[in-house]
Amino acid sequence: EMESKVSEGGLNVTLTIRLLMHGKVRGSHGRGKGETVKKMREESGARINISEGNCPERIVTITGPTDAIFKAFAMIAYKFEEDITNSMSNSTATSKPPVTLRLVVPASQCGSLIGKGGSKIKEIRESTGAQVQVAGDMLPNSTERAVTISGTPDAIIQCVKQICVVMLESPPKGATIPYRPKPASTPVIFAGGQAYTIQGQYAIPHPDQLTKLHQLAMQQTPFTPLGQTTPAFPGTLGSVSGKQRSSVAVPLPALTMFPCLCPGLDASPPASTHELTIPNDLIGCIIGRQGTKINEIRQMSGAQIKIANATEGSSERQITITGTPANISLAQYLINAR
Repeated sequence: EMESKVSEGGLNVTLTIRLLMHGKVRGSHGRGKGETVKKMREESGARINISEGNCPERIVTITGPTDAIFKAFAMIAYKFEEDITNSMSNSTATSKPPVTLRLVVPASQCGSLIGKGGSKIKEIRESTGAQVQVAGDMLPNSTERAVTISGTPDAIIQCVKQICVVMLESPPKGATIPYRPKPASTPVIFAGGQAYTIQGQYAIPHPDQLTKLHQLAMQQTPFTPLGQTTPAFPGTLGSVSGKQRSSVAVPLPALTMFPCLCPGLDASPPASTHELTIPNDLIGCIIGRQGTKINEIRQMSGAQIKIANATEGSSERQITITGTPANISLAQYLINAR
């Protein structure tokens, strides 16, 4: 009975559904000072909030009576389809990819959504024609899991209706720690006492805090700012000196021409060694495909970095960093950023 009421949109229960989107997707939604979102709010009658912050992911929270939620989801699904159609007009792809949405659901409700031996999720897939997958792991620092739905907009709407029924029938147990997307961490490189963050192909001078941090790390190193002898940066100022804090973007190859902390190399303090332990499941993102990331970190920091082989029965790997205190602190910073 509950299901028939929900599918007719007559069940006046307030429900909150959380959706995970990529920042750039949200950009197309927020075009024209949030006009699209505003229109969705007005036409659906649902409350729609988008999390703030400099994050690659955003949480979209949709709250309201079930019929308002279904209208909001219908509008989102059709908007996504429109975006796919538009992007295909410029590409050579012939088959149209399905619309994909990611819901964020308290882990305590996922059991009911999967059903005994996967019976419920199978029933939802078969009756709606949508693909539904519940992530095995919880999202970082939360007790929520991602549920990925893909298919035609109509299949997605039917699927959301059925998921709403399950969520209403079996409310979350205990406290839920909501997933909060982390800000994107951008790598930082240092040249001439100035910190730069990487944005695409350019190094952009970084806010002063990091430069100050770097100068603290450098206090053990006799430091001379890069002088006018620096090779000219193509397409930008002839040189960047320690005093000349220009906000000019420096093409990346120009910065990689100097070893990271080149100014004080001849008078650098004796090398020291620092050890870190890293959980096995994170080592992959530090090493990168075929060692690309770890080589990047070596190049940027100027430190020697050795990663011990995995030892049986241990869940951690040992990383040994050798170099000047400044090299080590930069290598540690870059490893943590990864």
